[in-house]
Amino acid sequence: MFTPRDITAGETWACRYQTKTMLGHDGKPATNLKPGETAAGPGTVEGIGIIRTRDLERELFEVVDIQTQRTHVVNFADVWDIDRAEIVED
Repeated sequence: MFTPRDITAGETWACRYQTKTMLGHDGKPATNLKPGETAAGPGTVEGIGIIRTRDLERELFEVVDIQTQRTHVVNFADVWDIDRAEIVED
């Protein structure tokens, strides 16, 4: 596996990550709440995503989750299993 500093520009990279977000009552990230609906509260979720950008000074990644297509900004410390990725269209 690679470290955040190993990544080279111009290639597609993916990683596993964790981030804090608002969770619904089902334990999944809260999305599209209607007026009057409430979230259960903050919690940690894990996912796999494509690394869109890297900020070496602040040690941050912008990661797009491969299942939800949501973008997350995560610290280098909250990312693991970094590797090159290949995007395959169906």
